[in-house]
Amino acid sequence: MTHKRAPSKIYPKVSTLPRQRTEADHYLDMYKLTVEKKRIQQELENMNQRRQRLLARLADIEQQTEGLGDRAEGSPRPASAPATPKQSPLRASHSIPTSAVYLPDRANPSPPQDYSTVVLDY
Repeated sequence: MTHKRAPSKIYPKVSTLPRQRTEADHYLDMYKLTVEKKRIQQELENMNQRRQRLLARLADIEQQTEGLGDRAEGSPRPASAPATPKQSPLRASHSIPTSAVYLPDRANPSPPQDYSTVVLDY
């Protein structure tokens, strides 16, 4: 039985000298810079659009805050009535979060005296 060895892979020679710059290299660099420039311009445009949306939302929040402040000063509510959020006419499809906190009624703070214990064996 004769075993033949597979031919070894021929690796390209590595030169320590830098390659000479060709016209194609210059065009490749120009292309890379152009692509990066377009990407950065698009990113700036997206940031500007997001900034405009955020400014519009801030203006909407300010308007809602002023409206709620005017209503709170104009008509005092009884202390027992819970606060009900009103939807603004601009954003009728979105609910507005409130900061109303409803604590549980703690009229009977003592624990019940009829605890029963159950033991399970496995």
